[in-house]
Amino acid sequence: MAIWSLVAGILLVGPVALVLAVLALRRIARRRTRGKGMAIAGGVLGVVATLALVAGVTVVALTAVGTRPLPADVGSARDAHAGQLVTGNCVATLPSDGSVDTVRVVPCADPHAAQVVTVYEFSGDAVWPGQRAADARVARSCVLDQSEVDEGVTSVAWSPTEQSWARGDRIGLCLAVVEGGSVTGSFLDDTATVS
Repeated sequence: MAIWSLVAGILLVGPVALVLAVLALRRIARRRTRGKGMAIAGGVLGVVATLALVAGVTVVALTAVGTRPLPADVGSARDAHAGQLVTGNCVATLPSDGSVDTVRVVPCADPHAAQVVTVYEFSGDAVWPGQRAADARVARSCVLDQSEVDEGVTSVAWSPTEQSWARGDRIGLCLAVVEGGSVTGSFLDDTATVS
């Protein structure tokens, strides 16, 4: 049993190694046999492997939560990664120029500065086109109707950067924005009121 505990620890099957190590140590103490060193080594490897497993599961769970797309209209204000935004999401304030990572998403019934009106998806197997080309492709998907333009609505395109592209980001966002004002409601269902 001590040998199997050590083998399980080496194979990074932490919980199994721990159980076998405890059982082996009890049996060794009762029978006064050899193998205590192997059982302890298996137990130590089991603890290390178990902690690594717990850390790995935690990282995967947090990553999944942090990348899951939001509903089109959230029920309450929350911070979200730009990669979680979908058509319909309303953004409280626009970050200053530069890379966009986290934004405050609010229900569209609340005052907000911008709304995601279209999502541009690059092909999954596309090669990096360069920042200017990526920006231009996303910007071409930003089409506002004349009534929105008359109310002072403009569009802002958020496209992947070379760094985010390398991490698998293939999504560009087009946001309808009211410069120096705010919006309540949604541009998508014509309930938007610009103030």
